[in-house]
Amino acid sequence: MEKKIRVLVAKPGLDGHDRGAKVIARALRDAGMEVIYTGLRQTPEQIVTAALQEDVDAIGLSCLSGAHNHLFPRVVELLHEQKADDIMVFGGGVIPDADIPGLKAAGIKEIFTPGTSTQDVVAFLNAHVGQ
Repeated sequence: MEKKIRVLVAKPGLDGHDRGAKVIARALRDAGMEVIYTGLRQTPEQIVTAALQEDVDAIGLSCLSGAHNHLFPRVVELLHEQKADDIMVFGGGVIPDADIPGLKAAGIKEIFTPGTSTQDVVAFLNAHVGQ
């Protein structure tokens, strides 16, 4: 039996809009992945704690509030502090193109912006988890 990919989908910060996160969570689940959704208004510390407790392979962060340049790298920093660098972090939301290179340099593996196909997200995870 093949091990299913486990993904934590999280909404860091004060952003209260979670429709996109729920769409991604459902698409990943429908693709055969195990998905844990943390709900709204999570701190980076809460997200990392949940990821470690749930033994996930990846964390998907969704941000529409503009705080992605602070919140996304903080999650990566906390994972590094916990020696959990094997957990891949990807993000999505309303993120300006100009911010994407900095986020990737901070350790975010990929950024998905509005209009990205859910099949593209599924294919990305299937191709990159465990590498």
